[in-house]
Amino acid sequence: MYFKLIEQIREIETIATGHGIRNLNRLNKIYGKTSWRKLKGECRIKLVDGLIRNAEVHWHEGHGIGKKEIKIKKYL
Repeated sequence: MYFKLIEQIREIETIATGHGIRNLNRLNKIYGKTSWRKLKGECRIKLVDGLIRNAEVHWHEGHGIGKKEIKIKKYL
């Protein structure tokens, strides 16, 4: 499902770091080797059909690389 972030992500929490991330090898292979963190937070998103919702999103963030693979985990 495709979506667009409408506002900045708030209430950011770290879920996992380093070897605690299950797909660390894949992230290193695709984006480059760095210190990775898996994070979660809340924000408003706009779905493809134009619907605006509050959602909890999860993503991976690498030092010097930025946010990658943002996913909707649940609607609030």
